[in-house]
Amino acid sequence: MCVNNVRRTLGIDRIHYEGYTGKDINIAIVDTGISNIHRDLAGAVIGFKDFVNERISPYDDNGHGTHVGGIIAGNGMASNEMFKGIAPDAKIISVKTLNSKGKGKAEIFMKGIEWIKKNRKKYNIRIVNISVGTIAGDNSRRDRIENRELIECVDELWDLGVIVVAAAGNNRPEAGSVTIPGASRKVITVGVADYHNIIKYSVWRTYNSISKPEIVAPGTRITSCNNYQSYYTSKSGTSMATPIVSGVIALALSKNQKITNEEMKKYIKKTATEYSISDKSKIWGMINPRNLIDIV
Repeated sequence: MCVNNVRRTLGIDRIHYEGYTGKDINIAIVDTGISNIHRDLAGAVIGFKDFVNERISPYDDNGHGTHVGGIIAGNGMASNEMFKGIAPDAKIISVKTLNSKGKGKAEIFMKGIEWIKKNRKKYNIRIVNISVGTIAGDNSRRDRIENRELIECVDELWDLGVIVVAAAGNNRPEAGSVTIPGASRKVITVGVADYHNIIKYSVWRTYNSISKPEIVAPGTRITSCNNYQSYYTSKSGTSMATPIVSGVIALALSKNQKITNEEMKKYIKKTATEYSISDKSKIWGMINPRNLIDIV
């Protein structure tokens, strides 16, 4: 699905027309980095920190982070605005914690989160998008400790007032299938839906028996920026649904910057389009940008 179809179906273009485009809202993306040459991201990246190769200038040797960044804040310049992002005037701080294969270590991820904590005021970071995660593991003592540390890390960021939006993961719905840190009680965890059904890989049970995700968004065959100057690619998964929610939150904040993360969570729940799912699900529903903008 093209981003323009997502924007049209969710009523995003009308919200842009009303003047809410994510302006003055800064979003940290914890991922594989971000392209510094794609025309759609020109001027969008205002900060970059590399915990993998310790490079200074923005880059993305995988493409995942660039795709996520384009969904959030791409200006659509290379496509006559067809693939414009959800919040095209938002700014991005890219925190690279994953390598060229999209893999990473827990300690590197936590270093990235710690850096955001220390630099959140410098960059005025309001939202952190985490389209990455790890499965709960085999329940060994080491895994339990690592799981707890990962969740505590993002919980502390939430407690500082930052809106943390995390992917639920792409595993089939079974116990322990929601990835970490999306399993955190505090953060807003995102699953994938089309306009009729929850996609089979959009999970809703965590290793610690918390009902997740809270909200769902489109995430199947989403076309967004590739690593190259003018190219696009399509990807599917909760990694793509998560930046849609982050972008919608940026639109709401561009209308009312005084909203706290706890208030935003309540507003998203109150305004979601209801979904009828299984009895085991506590999903609020599909993200509803129109309702959210109207209430904030």
